[in-house]
Amino acid sequence: MIVIYTDGACSGNPGPGGFGTILTFMGHEKEISAGFRLTTNNRMELLAVIVGLEAIKDPSHEVTIVSDSKYVVDAINQGWLKGWIAKNFNKVKNADLWMRFHRISKGKKIKFKWIKGHAGHHYNERCDVLATTAAAKPLNTLLIDQGYVDSKKEGNI
Repeated sequence: MIVIYTDGACSGNPGPGGFGTILTFMGHEKEISAGFRLTTNNRMELLAVIVGLEAIKDPSHEVTIVSDSKYVVDAINQGWLKGWIAKNFNKVKNADLWMRFHRISKGKKIKFKWIKGHAGHHYNERCDVLATTAAAKPLNTLLIDQGYVDSKKEGNI
């Protein structure tokens, strides 16, 4: 089983943000992070999950995603995503990322587990460091969260 630990961070909301993701499998670990000039915390929490899933080479593995984001975990475990899909993501915040998640998660066996953030969990703390470090890089080196920029222009955020 692959376990993906995730966290997102934002300095201001919206503001500069980043995500941290750690994939663990059979004693191996892979860390992924990136920072963005202008985004939201929820977008970074969700993007951390998406990037982790996109990094999996063999889709036949069962996956557990461990996150401190109630937004992300509840969207799956409470069935919100199913409702958003049924209404074609109409008027759903972060629809671009939820559609991306939906595409990458199809056919995978994924479980979501919520943990309390900043409570001393080794991987959650490491993901937080990855996310905050990525977000704190010089503004001119950060990526552009085009989905956020486009949504803001369309008045969806």
